[in-house]
Amino acid sequence: MLEALVQSRRDKKAAKRLLRKLLKKQGRAPRVMVTDKLKSYAAAKKDLNLGGEHRQHKGLNNRAENSHQPTRRRERQMKRFKSARQAQRFLSAHDQINNLFLLLRHLTPATDYRADRDRAFQAWHDVCGIEPAA
Repeated sequence: MLEALVQSRRDKKAAKRLLRKLLKKQGRAPRVMVTDKLKSYAAAKKDLNLGGEHRQHKGLNNRAENSHQPTRRRERQMKRFKSARQAQRFLSAHDQINNLFLLLRHLTPATDYRADRDRAFQAWHDVCGIEPAA
């Protein structure tokens, strides 16, 4: 997942804001940009003078949409956030640690999965300064 930005609208202004944030974070323009069929993304891309291919298709961005499923599941569990600001604060912290613990269980044997999970928790404990339980 590249970025989760909570916005109340999906207009051209919001799309430009998202693209600028992504460009600033990535440091270079994308070779290919995949979005849904919303026209505001094409308008924002045109305004920002971005080169590269822009693919707009219903199914091409399924990979990006599926990466948001854990966030949406958690949002449902919390019975929605009280404000967009609260959601953005949660998502900005959640995105950074989500990939650390997101292990592809179906691709690895159980022993490797356990070792990877232990390494992830050890990294988390190192970052937080927590002594692991013996």
